[in-house]
Amino acid sequence: MSWKKILLTIFLGAVVIFGIALAYMVLTTRSHSPAETITYSGGNMKVIVTYCRPYKKGRVIFGTKNQGALQPYGEYWRVGANEATEIEFSKDVSVMGKSLAAGRYVLYAVPGESEWTIGFNSDLGRWGYMEVDHRKDILQVTAPHQYLPKTMEQFTIDFTEQEQGVFLNLKWDQSFIPVSIDF
Repeated sequence: MSWKKILLTIFLGAVVIFGIALAYMVLTTRSHSPAETITYSGGNMKVIVTYCRPYKKGRVIFGTKNQGALQPYGEYWRVGANEATEIEFSKDVSVMGKSLAAGRYVLYAVPGESEWTIGFNSDLGRWGYMEVDHRKDILQVTAPHQYLPKTMEQFTIDFTEQEQGVFLNLKWDQSFIPVSIDF
């Protein structure tokens, strides 16, 4: 066998091994941060959120870099794990008093100690830690950072009804961020 055939065989073997390792990683990451889709339907409005739910696992989740926080204050967060979190509105809404057209968006956050920036971006199809293209931001709002009385082990997004719409609630560790959405 010539050295070219040997090198080609080694290269193809490495590609196959890399492909298998990558497939294994993608398939097993779901067990660590399972996918979830939540839906709110009320009246003639539908809101759908698709995200992945990581666990706390004894880590400091939100805080400063000095505290060793998984998600430091002031830095972009994809709001979950794995793929970027997406939110879809069937009709135009008002988020924290600001207008947002019906459509599908990447939902992201920049956590802070007293308030969070919540962003809605049209840069769909993002994977993992990759920060969105902020030139495609459609809306940014601020929401209060509140604290839960007890630790929430797994990241959770849910809805609670209010008079004019819903609160989109982000909850993890001891952080609770209610985002008002009016219909």
